[in-house]
Amino acid sequence: MEEQSEGEDNKELYALLNLSPEASDEEIRKAYRQWAQVYHPDKYQAPLMKDIATENFQRICEAYEILSDPNKRQIYDIYGMEGLKSGLELGPRLEKAEEIKAELERLKKMKERQKMMSQFQSSGTILASMSVPHFLDGDGLFRGMAMTSEIQSQLSKRNAVTIGGNLAVDGNKGGGAATALLKHQISPVSSIEFVASSGLRSLIGLQTSRNLSSHSAATLGIGMSLQDGSLNLSNLWTRQLSETASGHIQLDLGQQSSIAVGWQKKEERGSASGEVKIGTGSFDTTVRYTHRFSRNSLGCIGGRFGSSALELEVGGGRKISKFSTVRWMYTVGIQGIFWKFELFRGGQKLIIPVLLTRHLSPVFATGALVVPASLYFVLKNFCIKPYYLRRNKQKALENDEKTSNQVQEARAASEKAQKLLQNVATRKRNKQLETGGLVIMRALYGNQRIVNNLNSSSETSFDSTSEVIDVTVPLNFLVNDSGQLKLHEGVKKSGIMGFCDPCPGELKQLYVEYVYAGNQYKVCVGDFEELLLPQGTHRI
Repeated sequence: MEEQSEGEDNKELYALLNLSPEASDEEIRKAYRQWAQVYHPDKYQAPLMKDIATENFQRICEAYEILSDPNKRQIYDIYGMEGLKSGLELGPRLEKAEEIKAELERLKKMKERQKMMSQFQSSGTILASMSVPHFLDGDGLFRGMAMTSEIQSQLSKRNAVTIGGNLAVDGNKGGGAATALLKHQISPVSSIEFVASSGLRSLIGLQTSRNLSSHSAATLGIGMSLQDGSLNLSNLWTRQLSETASGHIQLDLGQQSSIAVGWQKKEERGSASGEVKIGTGSFDTTVRYTHRFSRNSLGCIGGRFGSSALELEVGGGRKISKFSTVRWMYTVGIQGIFWKFELFRGGQKLIIPVLLTRHLSPVFATGALVVPASLYFVLKNFCIKPYYLRRNKQKALENDEKTSNQVQEARAASEKAQKLLQNVATRKRNKQLETGGLVIMRALYGNQRIVNNLNSSSETSFDSTSEVIDVTVPLNFLVNDSGQLKLHEGVKKSGIMGFCDPCPGELKQLYVEYVYAGNQYKVCVGDFEELLLPQGTHRI
């Protein structure tokens, strides 16, 4: 991972002109004149050299145009090139840095609101129930289907609206409902929701939530049925029990009054949950545990027992793509033996429960679990796993090839830039040799491990590698008439003219061997560290 990667794009133009981010207007003009004298296209007659000069001269002019304009420079310092390209233009009436920054924040918030208003989040579920016994009796395989869908839109920073609906068919019966919900954020710790539904469950309701402390919250709701006028009250209290565990108590009062107590625990490798619910003449207990075997696969086991249910559920799932996950569950209980297939993609779900039999036969129950599980492990080890290994290997090769092409292009650009620096760098080097001044003998920039090994060893030879680039020429060019060289802190060195990034994504260092006043020196600095030569502490 790159060090100080955040905000490094906002310093690239400073690196190009070898300037500090705090450089004055005079320093910017001086740096521009220095580089422009080298890369001005009119200085070269050969077509190839003229093309190289033109390309680099345009980069220098663009950097100078931005950094010499106070408004554009302020935008660049805060938001980088993206801020300039996205239309964050400021009027001439703003002169102070505080005013410019305030105006930028206002424009940024306006763009965030526009983006927020244009965003829609959709989710939906399709449930298709199947029954093997009914199919064998000639009544068809499908026994019912249910569909739910909703769309949520953020109207503003505090207001959101959700519109949804559902349809259900069970045998010869069916129905549906439409729901609308408006949520308003009253404060950072409280919100209120208004809900209305029409169809099979016509109702209107109001719900408010509030964080009571940093570890607890409460929700109070009231709903009225438009069919019989009955009222339903609900209360929910949640509390963070530890860093990974939380608990809740829910109380519902109405036609179907109940109280439920539950807990959840989530850790990196697994999660567990449980709930006990007691209603009028009924009770129900549910427990579930999920374990993540790897980044892409998981297994789960759960159970439910109470006055109307007694069942055990086991299964597992696998992530098949960035947005898709499949699961298979096996359930055995007093209602029969089931398979359940689930597909999750984005916010959409497809759930297919299949009733295999209503008779609890030990042999059939064992076979219904062992046969598909064994089939999955066979397919996983001999088909799925080899396929993913081949696919990941192919992707890695493609990424390596893409990165390699980018590095080759960057190396070619840096070599072209160094060609035009060569004459001036050689002239400066000879002048420094005559006066016993600062002369860069060798400078290498690239992979931190390779460069650091070179610095710590006594060997003077170095084998060429694709992860290191020779930058002796540009550093000799940057030596000033006083025999000093300075690379500024906080500016990534790969952006300096004649440099490039030879190993994207890796930590980098700069290694320099130089002579001064007849003595030999060497130093190694990080990618964002300041380099000031000569220094007595660098002497060998």
